[in-house]
Amino acid sequence: MHLVVTGGCGFVGAALARRLAELLPGTRVTVFDNFRRAGSELNRAALRPFGIDVVHGDARCRSDVDALPACDWLIDAAAEPSVLAGTDASGGTSTRQLVEHNLWGTVNLLEAAAVRRAGFVMLSTSRVYAIEALTSLPLVEAGAAYRLDASRDLPAGAGPDGIGEAFTTRGPVSLYGATKLASEALAIEYATQAGTPLFINRCGVMAGAGQFGRADQGIFSWWIHSWAAGRPLRYIGFGGRGLQVRDCLHPDDLARLVLRQITSTATGPKPIVNVSGGQASATSLAELSAWCTARFGAHTVAADHAPRPNDIPWLVLDHAAASQAYGWRPERDRFTIFEEIAAHAEANPDWLDRVAH
Repeated sequence: MHLVVTGGCGFVGAALARRLAELLPGTRVTVFDNFRRAGSELNRAALRPFGIDVVHGDARCRSDVDALPACDWLIDAAAEPSVLAGTDASGGTSTRQLVEHNLWGTVNLLEAAAVRRAGFVMLSTSRVYAIEALTSLPLVEAGAAYRLDASRDLPAGAGPDGIGEAFTTRGPVSLYGATKLASEALAIEYATQAGTPLFINRCGVMAGAGQFGRADQGIFSWWIHSWAAGRPLRYIGFGGRGLQVRDCLHPDDLARLVLRQITSTATGPKPIVNVSGGQASATSLAELSAWCTARFGAHTVAADHAPRPNDIPWLVLDHAAASQAYGWRPERDRFTIFEEIAAHAEANPDWLDRVAH
C-alpha cells in the first residue's frame, strides 16, 4: 500500500506519516509539503529514519499535484489551520491566500485522488460549526471554567458530551470554517462520482510535543511553552479570566483512527465524524494555568477584555459517532499530553523562536 500525506511536514501531517509508517510495516509513505512554516524543515529531518519520502510541492499548484506518484490513499493534512486566517488578527494571511490554500488546494488534491482511483482522508475542523449557535449555548461557571448547562434546553446536536455532527453548520462559521465546510461538500461529490472511499474527520484542537508556535493554531502547546519560557500571556475576551474551554487530542490518537479507516473492509457510506479528546479532555485556559503553576511555578497572566474575531467561549466535540463507527477512543488523556509538551518545552527552551513563522 502507498500513502501520500499532504502537509506532511506540518505538526499533524508529520505525526500521521510517522505513526502510520510504524503501524503499517512495509507500507510506502510519501509526504508532500510546501515548507511554508519554519518548523517544517525540522520535521523533514525527523521523517528520514522512518524511510518516508519527502516531496517539495504546493497543493495550490496543479502541476506540483499532478506530479505526485500513484497511491492507494491520499491523506490531506495540508491547510491554513487558523480560524483567524483572513482577518486583521491573522498575522499576514490574506483572505485570498486562505481560500487558495484551503479550497483550491483541496480541489487539486481531490482531482488527483479521482484520477489515481485513490481513497481520500480529509482532516476538517470543529470550526465548521456555526459561531452564532455556539456563542448562544447556555453556559455556567463551574470553578475556573465554563461548562455547558445541560439542565437548559439545548439545540439539536448539543448534549452533555459536547457538540455532535448534527449541530448546525449554517454560517457564519468564519472564512476558515467556510473553506473547510465547502471542501467537505466537494469531497463528498468527488468521491461519489469517482466511486472511491472517503473519510472526513472534523478534528478538535490538536496538541502534543513539537507543535508549531502559534496561539491560534495550537493553544495548549503554545500556552505551556510560553509559560515555561516566562513569556507574556493574556486571557483574551470573555471577562479576561480564562474561562473559555476547548478539548484536545494527540495526533497519535488521530493516526489510530485513520489506520482503522483506511484498513476497513466495510462498504457503504462513511459518516462525517468528530475526532476529539471529548469531554474528558475539556480544559479552560485558567485550568491550564493552574496546571502550569504546579508544573513550572507561578507566572502572571494579564487580562485583555477586548474580543477577538471568531472567538467562542466553549467548544467540546462529542466523538461518539467515531467511537461507534470504528471502535475508536482516544488513549492519551489531557495530563499526559500536557506533560509531553512540558518536557519538550524544557528540552527546547528556544522552540517558539524556531518555529513561530
